[in-house]
Amino acid sequence: MLEQEGTGFTGTARAHLPRLYSLARRLVGQHADDLVQECLLRAYRAWSGLRDPVASEAWFTAILVNCAKDRYRYVERHAREVPIDPVDGFSLYRTLAAEDPFPYSDSLHLDFLCRFGPEDVWQVLDDLPELYRVPLVLVHMEGWPAREVADALDVAVGTVHARLHRGRKLFERTLWTYAVGNDLLRTGAPA
Repeated sequence: MLEQEGTGFTGTARAHLPRLYSLARRLVGQHADDLVQECLLRAYRAWSGLRDPVASEAWFTAILVNCAKDRYRYVERHAREVPIDPVDGFSLYRTLAAEDPFPYSDSLHLDFLCRFGPEDVWQVLDDLPELYRVPLVLVHMEGWPAREVADALDVAVGTVHARLHRGRKLFERTLWTYAVGNDLLRTGAPA
């Protein structure tokens, strides 16, 4: 028998669903529905173990991150070969200075970044491989220390730092490619 709306598991889960989905979307992109579903299934099975309903937000978040970690491990075990793309040589700053898409601008970077709406940034983030997206989201959007990310992903801290560096560089290059491909560099484009 399901409990009444707003009480018990159903009400608590429903209250946390928007945040869980948002975090899942940032962690695994288009597979967010599957991750949230797995999280809710695990939470339902363990619901009787939640002692303090006030802690439910952290509890659901921990379950979601553990589901993402398990998914990540599965993907790592079944990794496909991906050719190494030289992103370390790319510099958004140097590219903007060389291309000069906004002549007479005193704040070239800000003019460039103002061309992106939230949906554009999410699209760029979604285009990144999960290998780099997960550490970027956890560190830069969720505020996790690199050590905790390393523990959650079961990798060395140095690996997390390397993925963060490479992920930021890949994000810069993807941001530039997205801007060029979506005509965000036109002078009359929305600011």
